Amino acid sequence: MKTNIHSIERVVRVLGGAGIVSLAFIGPQTPWAWLGLVPMATGLSGWCPPYAILGISTCKTQPEGN
Repeated sequence: MKTNIHSIERVVRVLGGAGIVSLAFIGPQTPWAWLGLVPMATGLSGWCPPYAILGISTCKTQPEGN
């Protein structure tokens, strides 16, 4: 699995996912909040399956020859 998520996007995913998961404990306390684990997992791993399938990468690429 090659990293396909930029470091800033990874931080946003982890923080956003943590915010969503926190709704399972505070706020509306809905079980749907557990879906926040998905962006947290992709942010922590640095790999997003839909990005891989669609050939998307938000990582900066090195110029050829370097």
